[in-house]
Amino acid sequence: MSEETVPQQGGTGQPKGLLQQMEELMAALNADLSALDADLQAAGDAGRGPGSGEEGKAG
Repeated sequence: MSEETVPQQGGTGQPKGLLQQMEELMAALNADLSALDADLQAAGDAGRGPGSGEEGKAG
């Protein structure tokens, strides 16, 4: 039962500590967020052609 709830390291058979699991999850989350940020910036830059912005127009 404990094998299902606690992932084990490679061939050592010792369970990972909670701190190590959290560090790995945070690293994966940071990588995902960095990739998402890059995608969003690329999509935003592609939509900002000359004259496409509304900032310079007075109402």
